[in-house]
Amino acid sequence: MTDLASLLGELSAFGLAIGFSPLHIGLLLLLLLGPKPLQRGGWFVAAWLVTAALVVALLLTVGHGLVLSMEKGTSHRTGLDLLAAGALLGLGLKELLSKEEEGAGPPGWTRRLDQFSAMPLPLLLAISAALQVASPDDLFLFAKTATSLLSAGLGRGTEVLATAVFSLVSASLLLTPLLALLLVGPERILPLLERSKQWLFAKGDLLVGLVSVALALYLGWQGIEGLRLA
Repeated sequence: MTDLASLLGELSAFGLAIGFSPLHIGLLLLLLLGPKPLQRGGWFVAAWLVTAALVVALLLTVGHGLVLSMEKGTSHRTGLDLLAAGALLGLGLKELLSKEEEGAGPPGWTRRLDQFSAMPLPLLLAISAALQVASPDDLFLFAKTATSLLSAGLGRGTEVLATAVFSLVSASLLLTPLLALLLVGPERILPLLERSKQWLFAKGDLLVGLVSVALALYLGWQGIEGLRLA
């Protein structure tokens, strides 16, 4: 039970790191502030959940098929830890340095969100799913999630449950404003969503940088531990 709780804690950390995507959160906030907010926002969050689960399921299928050894200290796992640490460190430093250069103004990606949110919903969902797995850092985190599941040696039922928990946690930052709108009502929640959007545009890149550096340090430590055990 303790090992499973530790695994779910690790998967939750990876899920939150993937889920903290200012682009997707900003898009959702624009959808919730626009026409048919619950319908369009609900489909947007559902597409995120399905994409996250499918990516992990695909990686698990490949991992089981190749019979990869993912125990701590093996070359596969240690190499992935170190590569993921390097990618996340590079992303974190890039975000922190670019934010410092841009100053107090909103980042460039915010100017494209209005165009994205105005797209037909099927096209928007397809682009959102592609962006969800397009960045190397997110791919590494998805791979780390699958690696953790493979190394745990779980039964298929527990593996499916853990994947569902990961997907749900990864969508938690999207589910929160959607559920708030549904439960509290638009009159009370829309002003808060507007303020949240402005805050995200101002601070999103900085927080992504800090989270990425923190995860890079953790995965780098895991990789070094793996080298010592090899």
